[in-house]
Amino acid sequence: MTRQHKAIALISGGLDSMLAVRVIQEQGIEVEGINFFTGFCVEGHTHAIRNHHKDKEKRNNALWVAEQLGIKLHIVDVIEEYKDVLLNPKHGYGANMNPCLDCKIFMVGKAVEWVKSNHQDGFDFIITGEVIGQRPKSQLKRTMPIIARESGADDILLRPLCAKNLPETLPEREGWVDRAKLHDFHGRNRKPQIALARHYGLNDFATPAGGCCFLTDEKYSSKLVDLWQARHSRDYELDDIMLLKVGRHLRPAPHFKVIVARDAGESKFLEGYRKQYPSLYSTSHNGPMALIDGQLKHHDDVETAAAVVARFGQGRTAEQVEIELTLPDNGTQNLVVSPLASEAIPEEWYV
Repeated sequence: MTRQHKAIALISGGLDSMLAVRVIQEQGIEVEGINFFTGFCVEGHTHAIRNHHKDKEKRNNALWVAEQLGIKLHIVDVIEEYKDVLLNPKHGYGANMNPCLDCKIFMVGKAVEWVKSNHQDGFDFIITGEVIGQRPKSQLKRTMPIIARESGADDILLRPLCAKNLPETLPEREGWVDRAKLHDFHGRNRKPQIALARHYGLNDFATPAGGCCFLTDEKYSSKLVDLWQARHSRDYELDDIMLLKVGRHLRPAPHFKVIVARDAGESKFLEGYRKQYPSLYSTSHNGPMALIDGQLKHHDDVETAAAVVARFGQGRTAEQVEIELTLPDNGTQNLVVSPLASEAIPEEWYV
Protein backbone atom coordinates (compact mmCIF):
# COMPACT_ATOMS: atom_id res chain seq x y z
CA MET A 1 0.00 0.00 0.00
CA THR A 2 1.15 3.56 -0.72
CA ARG A 3 2.01 5.49 2.45
CA GLN A 4 0.01 8.65 3.06
CA HIS A 5 2.35 11.59 2.87
CA LYS A 6 2.49 14.27 5.57
CA ALA A 7 3.30 17.96 5.52
CA ILE A 8 4.00 20.51 8.23
CA ALA A 9 2.46 23.93 7.52
CA LEU A 10 3.54 27.31 8.88
CA ILE A 11 0.33 28.75 10.34
CA SER A 12 0.18 32.49 10.98
CA GLY A 13 -3.56 32.68 11.52
CA GLY A 14 -4.21 34.56 8.28
CA LEU A 15 -6.12 33.56 5.18
CA ASP A 16 -3.13 32.56 3.04
CA SER A 17 -1.78 29.87 5.36
CA MET A 18 -5.32 28.61 5.86
CA LEU A 19 -5.83 28.23 2.10
CA ALA A 20 -2.42 26.64 1.57
CA VAL A 21 -3.34 23.89 4.01
CA ARG A 22 -6.75 23.35 2.44
CA VAL A 23 -5.24 23.05 -1.06
CA ILE A 24 -2.89 20.32 0.16
CA GLN A 25 -5.55 18.55 2.22
CA GLU A 26 -7.68 18.34 -0.92
CA GLN A 27 -4.96 16.16 -2.42
CA GLY A 28 -5.15 13.62 0.39
CA ILE A 29 -2.08 14.84 2.25
CA GLU A 30 -2.14 14.78 6.05
CA VAL A 31 -1.16 18.19 7.41
CA GLU A 32 -0.14 19.44 10.84
CA GLY A 33 0.46 23.09 11.65
CA ILE A 34 3.28 24.89 13.42
CA ASN A 35 3.19 28.43 14.81
CA PHE A 36 6.25 30.22 16.13
CA PHE A 37 5.72 32.70 18.99
CA THR A 38 8.27 35.53 18.79
CA GLY A 39 6.55 37.91 21.23
CA PHE A 40 5.87 40.38 18.41
CA CYS A 41 2.79 38.56 17.12
CA VAL A 42 -0.32 40.71 16.79
CA GLU A 43 -2.56 37.74 17.66
CA GLY A 44 -5.31 39.32 19.73
CA HIS A 45 -3.19 41.01 22.41
CA THR A 46 -4.58 44.53 22.07
CA HIS A 47 -8.01 43.22 21.12
CA ALA A 48 -8.14 41.29 24.38
CA ILE A 49 -6.93 44.24 26.46
CA ARG A 50 -8.65 47.38 25.17
CA ASN A 51 -12.27 48.17 26.00
CA HIS A 52 -13.04 49.56 22.55
CA HIS A 53 -12.41 46.07 21.16
CA LYS A 54 -14.82 44.45 23.64
CA ASP A 55 -17.32 43.49 20.91
CA LYS A 56 -14.62 41.83 18.81
CA GLU A 57 -14.35 38.08 19.27
CA LYS A 58 -11.27 37.21 21.33
CA ARG A 59 -9.35 34.40 19.74
CA ASN A 60 -5.88 33.25 18.82
CA ASN A 61 -6.22 33.13 15.04
CA ALA A 62 -3.62 30.40 14.58
CA LEU A 63 -5.49 28.11 16.97
CA TRP A 64 -8.79 29.06 15.38
CA VAL A 65 -7.47 28.29 11.87
CA ALA A 66 -6.19 24.91 13.03
CA GLU A 67 -9.61 24.14 14.48
CA GLN A 68 -11.37 25.10 11.23
CA LEU A 69 -8.97 22.94 9.23
CA GLY A 70 -9.17 20.02 11.64
CA ILE A 71 -5.42 19.84 12.11
CA LYS A 72 -3.08 19.57 15.05
CA LEU A 73 -1.20 22.80 15.81
CA HIS A 74 2.21 22.94 17.48
CA ILE A 75 2.95 26.32 19.10
CA VAL A 76 6.68 26.83 19.61
CA ASP A 77 8.21 29.56 21.80
CA VAL A 78 11.17 31.11 19.92
CA ILE A 79 11.41 34.40 21.85
CA GLU A 80 15.07 34.01 22.81
CA GLU A 81 16.22 32.56 19.49
CA TYR A 82 14.39 35.29 17.60
CA LYS A 83 16.42 38.05 19.24
CA ASP A 84 19.36 37.45 16.91
CA VAL A 85 17.04 37.62 13.90
CA LEU A 86 15.73 41.02 14.99
CA LEU A 87 19.03 42.48 16.15
CA ASN A 88 21.30 41.17 13.39
CA PRO A 89 19.28 40.62 10.20
CA LYS A 90 21.59 39.51 7.41
CA HIS A 91 19.19 40.86 4.79
CA GLY A 92 18.28 44.04 6.66
CA TYR A 93 14.95 45.55 7.67
CA GLY A 94 11.83 46.39 5.73
CA ALA A 95 10.06 49.75 5.97
CA ASN A 96 10.17 49.63 9.78
CA MET A 97 11.93 47.30 12.23
CA ASN A 98 10.70 44.21 10.40
CA PRO A 99 13.45 41.78 9.36
CA CYS A 100 10.95 40.02 7.12
CA LEU A 101 13.29 38.03 4.88
CA ASP A 102 15.48 36.88 7.77
CA CYS A 103 12.32 36.11 9.75
CA LYS A 104 10.93 33.86 7.02
CA ILE A 105 14.29 32.09 6.64
CA PHE A 106 14.37 31.57 10.41
CA MET A 107 10.85 30.18 10.63
CA VAL A 108 11.20 27.86 7.66
CA GLY A 109 14.52 26.75 9.14
CA LYS A 110 12.81 25.97 12.44
CA ALA A 111 10.23 23.96 10.50
CA VAL A 112 13.08 22.01 8.88
CA GLU A 113 14.42 21.26 12.37
CA TRP A 114 10.95 20.13 13.36
CA VAL A 115 10.73 17.73 10.42
CA LYS A 116 14.13 16.27 11.27
CA SER A 117 13.52 15.97 15.01
CA ASN A 118 10.12 14.37 14.41
CA HIS A 119 11.23 12.01 11.66
CA GLN A 120 9.38 9.19 13.38
CA ASP A 121 6.13 11.01 12.54
CA GLY A 122 6.93 10.83 8.84
CA PHE A 123 6.78 14.47 7.75
CA ASP A 124 7.79 14.69 4.09
CA PHE A 125 7.68 18.38 3.24
CA ILE A 126 6.88 21.91 4.43
CA ILE A 127 4.19 24.27 3.14
CA THR A 128 3.66 28.00 3.56
CA GLY A 129 1.01 30.46 2.43
CA GLU A 130 3.50 32.73 0.65
CA VAL A 131 2.38 34.49 -2.52
CA ILE A 132 4.86 36.07 -4.93
CA GLY A 133 4.68 39.86 -4.80
CA GLN A 134 2.47 40.08 -1.74
CA ARG A 135 5.15 41.35 0.62
CA PRO A 136 7.71 43.86 -0.68
CA LYS A 137 10.76 42.24 0.93
CA SER A 138 10.22 38.58 1.75
CA GLN A 139 7.73 37.48 -0.92
CA LEU A 140 9.41 38.30 -4.20
CA LYS A 141 10.32 35.87 -6.96
CA ARG A 142 14.02 36.57 -6.41
CA THR A 143 13.79 36.06 -2.63
CA MET A 144 11.82 32.79 -2.71
CA PRO A 145 14.94 30.74 -3.62
CA ILE A 146 16.93 32.56 -0.89
CA ILE A 147 14.43 31.42 1.74
CA ALA A 148 14.51 27.82 0.51
CA ARG A 149 18.31 27.75 0.34
CA GLU A 150 19.30 29.57 3.54
CA SER A 151 16.65 27.83 5.66
CA GLY A 152 17.94 24.44 4.59
CA ALA A 153 14.53 23.47 3.23
CA ASP A 154 15.64 23.47 -0.42
CA ASP A 155 13.01 21.70 -2.53
CA ILE A 156 10.93 20.22 0.30
CA LEU A 157 9.44 23.72 0.66
CA LEU A 158 6.16 24.01 -1.27
CA ARG A 159 4.10 27.19 -1.69
CA PRO A 160 0.71 25.89 -2.88
CA LEU A 161 -0.77 29.31 -3.66
CA CYS A 162 1.94 30.38 -6.11
CA ALA A 163 3.67 27.08 -6.96
CA LYS A 164 2.94 27.35 -10.68
CA ASN A 165 5.07 30.50 -10.80
CA LEU A 166 8.05 28.64 -9.30
CA PRO A 167 10.21 25.64 -10.23
CA GLU A 168 8.89 22.19 -9.32
CA THR A 169 9.62 20.98 -5.83
CA LEU A 170 10.29 17.47 -4.58
CA PRO A 171 6.63 16.78 -3.60
CA GLU A 172 5.59 17.69 -7.16
CA ARG A 173 8.32 15.72 -8.93
CA GLU A 174 7.66 12.65 -6.81
CA GLY A 175 3.93 12.81 -7.51
CA TRP A 176 2.93 13.28 -3.88
CA VAL A 177 1.21 16.49 -4.97
CA ASP A 178 -0.45 17.20 -8.32
CA ARG A 179 1.05 20.46 -9.62
CA ALA A 180 -1.98 21.00 -11.84
CA LYS A 181 -4.10 21.44 -8.71
CA LEU A 182 -1.83 24.11 -7.23
CA HIS A 183 -2.18 27.84 -7.96
CA ASP A 184 -0.39 30.75 -9.64
CA PHE A 185 -1.44 33.65 -7.39
CA HIS A 186 0.78 36.71 -7.45
CA GLY A 187 0.72 40.32 -6.32
CA ARG A 188 -1.21 42.06 -3.56
CA ASN A 189 -4.68 41.57 -5.01
CA ARG A 190 -6.63 39.49 -2.51
CA LYS A 191 -9.52 38.63 -4.81
CA PRO A 192 -8.14 35.21 -5.90
CA GLN A 193 -7.65 34.16 -2.27
CA ILE A 194 -11.09 35.34 -1.27
CA ALA A 195 -12.64 33.52 -4.23
CA LEU A 196 -10.79 30.33 -3.26
CA ALA A 197 -11.96 30.73 0.32
CA ARG A 198 -15.55 30.95 -0.87
CA HIS A 199 -14.97 27.84 -3.01
CA TYR A 200 -13.93 25.96 0.12
CA GLY A 201 -16.84 27.37 2.12
CA LEU A 202 -14.57 29.50 4.32
CA ASN A 203 -16.46 32.64 5.23
CA ASP A 204 -14.67 33.75 8.38
CA PHE A 205 -10.97 34.50 8.26
CA ALA A 206 -8.42 37.04 9.43
CA THR A 207 -6.96 39.40 6.85
CA PRO A 208 -4.62 41.71 8.78
CA ALA A 209 -3.51 44.58 6.54
CA GLY A 210 0.01 44.72 7.97
CA GLY A 211 0.59 41.05 8.44
CA CYS A 212 0.68 39.36 11.82
CA CYS A 213 3.71 41.11 13.31
CA PHE A 214 3.93 44.36 15.26
CA LEU A 215 7.39 45.02 13.79
CA THR A 216 5.71 46.03 10.52
CA ASP A 217 3.92 48.84 12.38
CA GLU A 218 5.64 52.23 12.20
CA LYS A 219 4.47 53.43 15.62
CA TYR A 220 5.44 50.20 17.35
CA SER A 221 8.86 50.22 15.67
CA SER A 222 9.40 53.80 16.81
CA LYS A 223 8.67 52.79 20.40
CA LEU A 224 11.09 49.88 20.18
CA VAL A 225 13.91 52.07 18.86
CA ASP A 226 13.16 54.65 21.56
CA LEU A 227 13.41 51.92 24.22
CA TRP A 228 16.81 50.82 22.93
CA GLN A 229 18.12 54.37 22.75
CA ALA A 230 16.96 55.20 26.28
CA ARG A 231 18.60 52.08 27.73
CA HIS A 232 21.74 52.31 25.59
CA SER A 233 21.20 48.64 24.79
CA ARG A 234 19.30 46.70 22.18
CA ASP A 235 18.50 43.85 24.53
CA TYR A 236 14.87 43.27 25.50
CA GLU A 237 12.65 40.93 27.49
CA LEU A 238 9.10 39.75 26.81
CA ASP A 239 7.63 42.28 29.27
CA ASP A 240 9.36 45.10 27.38
CA ILE A 241 7.84 44.20 24.04
CA MET A 242 4.42 43.49 25.54
CA LEU A 243 4.30 46.93 27.17
CA LEU A 244 5.14 48.59 23.85
CA LYS A 245 1.77 47.32 22.60
CA VAL A 246 -0.23 49.11 25.28
CA GLY A 247 -1.01 52.72 26.22
CA ARG A 248 0.31 56.15 25.30
CA HIS A 249 4.08 56.37 25.64
CA LEU A 250 5.42 59.83 26.55
CA ARG A 251 9.08 60.61 27.24
CA PRO A 252 9.45 63.96 29.09
CA ALA A 253 13.17 63.30 29.64
CA PRO A 254 15.75 60.88 28.23
CA HIS A 255 15.93 58.92 31.49
CA PHE A 256 12.23 58.05 31.89
CA LYS A 257 8.95 57.68 30.07
CA VAL A 258 5.33 57.49 31.21
CA ILE A 259 3.08 54.73 29.89
CA VAL A 260 -0.51 55.94 30.29
CA ALA A 261 -3.44 53.55 29.82
CA ARG A 262 -5.99 54.62 27.21
CA ASP A 263 -8.99 52.92 28.82
CA ALA A 264 -10.04 50.76 31.77
CA GLY A 265 -8.94 47.59 30.03
CA GLU A 266 -5.41 48.88 29.60
CA SER A 267 -5.37 50.17 33.18
CA LYS A 268 -6.21 46.71 34.40
CA PHE A 269 -3.45 45.24 32.24
CA LEU A 270 -0.85 47.73 33.52
CA GLU A 271 -1.79 46.94 37.13
CA GLY A 272 -0.14 43.57 36.60
CA TYR A 273 3.23 45.36 36.35
CA ARG A 274 3.04 47.36 39.60
CA LYS A 275 5.55 45.03 41.26
CA GLN A 276 8.07 45.78 38.52
CA TYR A 277 7.59 49.49 37.74
CA PRO A 278 6.65 52.63 39.68
CA SER A 279 2.97 53.34 39.07
CA LEU A 280 0.76 56.41 39.22
CA TYR A 281 -2.97 56.97 39.46
CA SER A 282 -5.33 59.71 40.56
CA THR A 283 -6.98 59.39 43.97
CA SER A 284 -9.19 62.47 43.54
CA HIS A 285 -10.64 61.84 40.08
CA ASN A 286 -11.29 58.86 37.86
CA GLY A 287 -8.37 58.33 35.54
CA PRO A 288 -5.93 55.92 33.99
CA MET A 289 -3.23 53.78 35.51
CA ALA A 290 0.29 54.73 34.40
CA LEU A 291 3.72 53.15 34.71
CA ILE A 292 7.16 54.75 34.80
CA ASP A 293 9.81 53.05 32.70
CA GLY A 294 13.21 54.43 33.66
CA GLN A 295 14.39 56.53 36.59
CA LEU A 296 12.75 59.46 38.30
CA LYS A 297 15.97 61.27 39.19
CA HIS A 298 14.56 64.54 40.42
CA HIS A 299 11.44 65.78 42.19
CA ASP A 300 10.58 67.68 39.00
CA ASP A 301 10.48 64.32 37.17
CA VAL A 302 7.90 63.02 39.64
CA GLU A 303 5.75 66.15 39.33
CA THR A 304 5.94 66.09 35.53
CA ALA A 305 4.91 62.43 35.40
CA ALA A 306 2.04 63.08 37.81
CA ALA A 307 0.85 66.10 35.81
CA VAL A 308 0.86 63.98 32.63
CA VAL A 309 -1.30 61.33 34.30
CA ALA A 310 -3.67 64.02 35.63
CA ARG A 311 -4.04 65.40 32.12
CA PHE A 312 -5.50 62.14 30.82
CA GLY A 313 -8.02 61.65 33.66
CA GLN A 314 -11.36 63.25 34.48
CA GLY A 315 -9.52 65.90 36.48
CA ARG A 316 -7.92 67.35 33.36
CA THR A 317 -9.82 70.64 33.79
CA ALA A 318 -9.46 70.80 37.59
CA GLU A 319 -7.06 73.22 39.22
CA GLN A 320 -5.48 70.42 41.22
CA VAL A 321 -5.46 66.62 41.10
CA GLU A 322 -4.24 64.24 43.77
CA ILE A 323 -1.90 61.56 42.45
CA GLU A 324 -0.45 58.57 44.28
CA LEU A 325 2.97 57.24 43.26
CA THR A 326 3.56 53.63 44.29
CA LEU A 327 7.02 52.10 44.09
CA PRO A 328 7.64 48.39 43.45
CA ASP A 329 8.72 47.95 47.10
CA ASN A 330 5.25 49.28 48.14
CA GLY A 331 6.53 52.69 49.17
CA THR A 332 4.07 55.45 48.29
CA GLN A 333 4.16 59.19 47.75
CA ASN A 334 1.15 61.49 47.51
CA LEU A 335 1.28 64.52 45.26
CA VAL A 336 -1.03 67.40 44.41
CA VAL A 337 -0.43 68.70 40.90
CA SER A 338 -1.98 70.87 38.25
CA PRO A 339 -2.82 68.83 35.14
CA LEU A 340 -0.80 69.63 32.07
CA ALA A 341 -2.88 71.30 29.40
CA SER A 342 -2.95 69.59 26.02
CA GLU A 343 -0.86 72.37 24.51
CA ALA A 344 1.67 72.01 27.34
CA ILE A 345 2.61 68.49 26.23
CA PRO A 346 5.24 68.88 23.50
CA GLU A 347 4.66 66.75 20.44
CA GLU A 348 8.17 65.32 20.78
CA TRP A 349 7.24 63.69 24.11
CA TYR A 350 5.00 61.23 22.28
CA VAL A 351 7.00 58.18 21.36
